[in-house]
Order: sequence, then C-alpha cells, then structure tokens
Amino acid sequence: MIKYFTPFEKISKLQKTIILICWLVLLIVIWFATTTGEKHLFPSPNQVIKGFSELYKEGLVVHIFNSLKLCFISIFLATVISLVLAYSWPIPVLKSISEFVTKFRFLPFTGLSFYITMVIHEARTMQVWILVIFLTTFLTTSLIAVIKDIPQEEFDHAKMLKCTRLEVLWQVIVLGRLDYVMDVIRQNLAITWMMLVTVESIVVASGGLGFLIKNSDKFMNTGRIIALQIIILLIGLSLDAGINFLRKAIFRYSKI
Repeated sequence: MIKYFTPFEKISKLQKTIILICWLVLLIVIWFATTTGEKHLFPSPNQVIKGFSELYKEGLVVHIFNSLKLCFISIFLATVISLVLAYSWPIPVLKSISEFVTKFRFLPFTGLSFYITMVIHEARTMQVWILVIFLTTFLTTSLIAVIKDIPQEEFDHAKMLKCTRLEVLWQVIVLGRLDYVMDVIRQNLAITWMMLVTVESIVVASGGLGFLIKNSDKFMNTGRIIALQIIILLIGLSLDAGINFLRKAIFRYSKI
C-alpha cells in the first residue's frame, strides 16, 4: 500500500486499473452524495440519464456525425497546409513565411471568426475554415519544433551517404519523422475536438454537438449539458486512443 504513495514507484497495469476504478467509484459516490438534496450545484444522475434520452430523441446520432465530419475535414485540410509550411521551413526563402504563420496562434478566436464570416457565408464552409486557420498555426508550430529537434548526427549521416540536399529533406525530415507527425496530429486533434463545440456554437446553422449544447444552455437544462459533456469526452478519448493505436501499429519502431 505504501508504494502507491511513493514518488516514481513502478506499478503493474492491473494495479493502475484498480486505482483508476477506485477513483471513478469515489467520483460517482461524491456525485450521488452532493445531488441528494433539493438544492444542488450539479444535476442528479437521474437528470443526466433523462438528458441522454431527450438528446437521443432529438437526433443525437446525426449531430455526432455532423461534428465528426467537421472535425475530420478540418484536421485533414489543416494537416496538409501545415505539412507544406513545415517542410518548406528549411528553405531560406520560405522560412519566414512558415515562421510568420506560427505567430497567428496568438490571435483571439473571436476576432478570427469575425473576418471569416465577412468572406464566407455558407455555414459549414465557415466552420471548416475557422478551424483550419486556427489549427494550422498550432500544427505548423509543432511540426517545426519536431524538425528543430532532429539531431545533427542524422543529417551528417545522410550527407556521408552522399545524399543530395533534397534527399536529406526527404529521408531525414519527411520519411524519418512520419511517426512524430502522427503524434502531433493526435495531440492537435484534441484541440480540434475541444474547439469544435465553440465553433458550432458560433455558427449553429449546420447542427452538431455545439448546437445541442447552446440550446441546452439557453433553457438551463443542466442534465442535458452534463450528458453532452460526457458524450464529448468519451468521443474525444476514443479518437485519441484510435490514432495512438494506429500510430503504434504502423510505426512499430516508434518509442514516443
């Protein structure tokens, strides 16, 4: 028992699972205990279950599909643009452009959406490009950091093999860091999924989980809000686990 409270102590996967289950049980007990009275801050389990039922009847599955579609389209476009910017970073004449794009990550999200709505008027396209522009800045920053962290020995090794400059770019940076790229995409997918609800709340015409949360918030239906938060969390964790499994399956040599 003492080793569970000892810093840097190694424990088995079974023990980790037991600890996780204990914390979940404790959380559920606290939830039930704090929602038994007439007045409480969080909705009761019954209210949340009722919220799940109401959401399903209102087409929850369709809204989830719309959100997932928006997420995948946005992350795909942002990844393509970011890879072009990151792989062109070693080229002196294009380096400034890539670094300039990374500075846009400090721009406020609301201001960005305001200017996009002035140019694009179709709701779904508007949502996609708000996310794409927002994500491209963070993806490009992360990918350039991956390139900067490549040891000089790898470049020297490629030069010793008589590789040309373009071959070094292809072999060391592009092919040599594909597993890192997938891990960066996995990390930024979490940002995408988190911001998805905000974007769908700004432009509600295309539906989605953000649309459901905005409606639930409007009518102060806390049971539905918590139910939606649980759904969003579970889908996000599933997406993260799926990409992580895919990365490990494709790049078995990766130790990330």
